[in-house]
Amino acid sequence: VARLMPGQGVIVGAGAIGYPPEYRGYDPEVASKAGVSPVMTLTSTYDHRVIQGATSGAFLNYIEELLMGDRGFYQDVFADLGVPHQPFRMATDSTPQLGQPQPQDELDMTEKQAAVLQLIRAYRVRGHLQADTNPLGYEWQYHSELDPATYGLTVWDLDREFITGGLGSEEKLPLREILSILRKAYTNKIGTAFMHISDPEEKQWIQSRIEPMRKAEPPSEEERRRIVQTLNAAEAFERFLHTKYIGHKRFSLEGAETMIPIIDTLLSDAADDGVQDVVMGMAHRGRLNVLANIIGKPYEEIFSKFEGNIDPNTTQGSGDVKYHLGAKGDVTSPGGNTLGVSLASNPSHLEAVNPVVEGMSRAKQNLLRDAHPEADEDDYHDAVMPLLVHGDAAFPGQGVVAETLNLSKLRGYTTGGTVHLVINNQIGFTTPPGAARSSTYATDLAQAIEAPIFHVNGDDPEACVRIARLAFEYRQRFNKDVVIDMMCYRVHGHNEGDEPTFTQPLLYEKIEQKRSPRKLYTEMLLRRGDIEPDEAEQMLDDYRNRLQEAFDRTKDLE
Repeated sequence: VARLMPGQGVIVGAGAIGYPPEYRGYDPEVASKAGVSPVMTLTSTYDHRVIQGATSGAFLNYIEELLMGDRGFYQDVFADLGVPHQPFRMATDSTPQLGQPQPQDELDMTEKQAAVLQLIRAYRVRGHLQADTNPLGYEWQYHSELDPATYGLTVWDLDREFITGGLGSEEKLPLREILSILRKAYTNKIGTAFMHISDPEEKQWIQSRIEPMRKAEPPSEEERRRIVQTLNAAEAFERFLHTKYIGHKRFSLEGAETMIPIIDTLLSDAADDGVQDVVMGMAHRGRLNVLANIIGKPYEEIFSKFEGNIDPNTTQGSGDVKYHLGAKGDVTSPGGNTLGVSLASNPSHLEAVNPVVEGMSRAKQNLLRDAHPEADEDDYHDAVMPLLVHGDAAFPGQGVVAETLNLSKLRGYTTGGTVHLVINNQIGFTTPPGAARSSTYATDLAQAIEAPIFHVNGDDPEACVRIARLAFEYRQRFNKDVVIDMMCYRVHGHNEGDEPTFTQPLLYEKIEQKRSPRKLYTEMLLRRGDIEPDEAEQMLDDYRNRLQEAFDRTKDLE
């Protein structure tokens, strides 16, 4: 039993949760129709030296007011705990159904049934606006279309059952469960924008994969290990370069390391699905990381560029900067299947490589078509996949993006769908999004071609991997473009020679306090008991040792 300590005012004890005694004999279905739900029993005691007996009645009345939701009590609690939705407010139940139902009660329930279906549609259309996708801090914003009270639904309706129209593969559920499905599917770490698509089959296909995510199986041990390995590789590579080549321009991926598990998943799934070639295009940020950890370019060749070694095969030592270079390689999936990957060379002009990648992909598809004239058109589209990596400022800012998207569904130019990955570090050089674009999202441009857009929190690698799989599956199923908007941040300035705190001091105050995606994910696995501390450290040390060995070999070549 809790004992009062000096200076304490009140102790509130939470007791059992159950139906009030007078309703315990009711059938649960009858009770739910009447709006009767289980309640929690609360007891309290307080220090009479602080609260005198004469004022105890007023004090207890104040406590009751708070518990009933007055004075914004639950709004404050939800805000402090980061609960991403509006608390229910106490209201009069308009549909009492104890005893014989009255015609007015039936009419009220019909209206509420229509309201529930409106609410379900609202979450599918607007749910992404409340999704927890920003790794720099979740800022929940009220939206009336996502508030059950807007539709006349109250706390008394939570345990009443309503027809769902197939939500989460269920035909009828209590409102409480309906809200749980909608919030987990549409306002969690993934925000899905797809209701701008006009094809009902596509929308139903996406719904059938997004809404059951509340029941989704967690990644297998092998999948978790691969995510850790790719995050280790991404982070250790950047830190190694930062240590060995201080001040060198390399356009670091730090803060956006989850890009590597996403691309790894896309390529692995593509290989297992029979894709023969993936043609990639990207700007400078993270290019060296992709060359090393995706394409498989030897570390020695990359380090050699930092050492200033001249390629003897170039004319009088001419050549491009290291973060413009392309490469070719082979990627083998965990299942043992292999595909070819080409990373197109890139100029300093952002997004200029987009039509080049599409042309390379179409050329490869045409060669397959000529070699196999009997094959269906979709077969050679499925065999070669373009993958474009964009920046969040460049995607809406460069006209070539819109021009290339506009060609995506034209018979003479289509490549059977491109997977677009936007590395959304929420800043363009020194400009924040609010000063750079008029649209809500950097990716809104893709709505013009009815591409689904998946906004995902880069600090949740498992969510990112799930969306990568879904995006690839959609591309292969419908041969259309699909967009992954990975929300992240940029640890350094535009390049390693810039000091970002001069122009964005508040943003970089947040970033300086952040732990990396690798650390956050490893800590989560340790808490869940999915990995041992020694094993996690050993995996990281093994990769660092490989980098050091390659660095030593590079020095020996000088």
